[in-house]
Amino acid sequence: MRVSAAAALSAAVGLAFALPAAAAVAPTPNTCDDTGGYSAGGVCGLKVEVLSPVCDNDVPYLAYKVSVEGGATGPLTVTWDNPSGADVVQSGLPLEGRVPWPGAVAGADGKGADWPGWTKKSDGTWAQGDEYDWVRPSVAVTLAVNASVTTTVAYPPSSPVCLTSPASSSVLAAAPASSQVLAATGSETTPWLVAAGALVLAGGGLVAARARSRRDVTS
Repeated sequence: MRVSAAAALSAAVGLAFALPAAAAVAPTPNTCDDTGGYSAGGVCGLKVEVLSPVCDNDVPYLAYKVSVEGGATGPLTVTWDNPSGADVVQSGLPLEGRVPWPGAVAGADGKGADWPGWTKKSDGTWAQGDEYDWVRPSVAVTLAVNASVTTTVAYPPSSPVCLTSPASSSVLAAAPASSQVLAATGSETTPWLVAAGALVLAGGGLVAARARSRRDVTS
């Protein structure tokens, strides 16, 4: 088939106009939005910078800090994954902060009054077991803005300055060995030191008495 010069020129001109139009359709940047969704064609990423179990005023918390690719500012949702029942969901959170451990309750004074895995009986004593047994000794937690990250966190242990379980049941963090030795030495040797001091004083008095008696004899 023969193509005329006019037809070939017309096709070339049409292609020249079509190319800029096609180039104008650029890929959508990979960005996140703040409504919980993705921009068209975008991919969101969530980076966990801090995820640390802490105890404050006898209340167990999970401290966190996350950042989101694309500049999304939140809100963040923290989901405590219950392997055998309903999850605990804490939503509407900023990208940095802390949340109480499920089952932890602070009293009117702000101090811990109840802890997961423990039940207070009518006589004021504590018994192991409640509906939050599954959050101890560790639990899976999902952090989500647009993307999500799931990881396992350990329940914070009690320490000499902060309790994460009833005082009568808490296993406190051990003091350094040197401190334990000094404390034991001080408590166990004090009576011996007092007795030794008394003997020294008694001996001194005896020597003085003998010296006086010798002076009396010689005089």
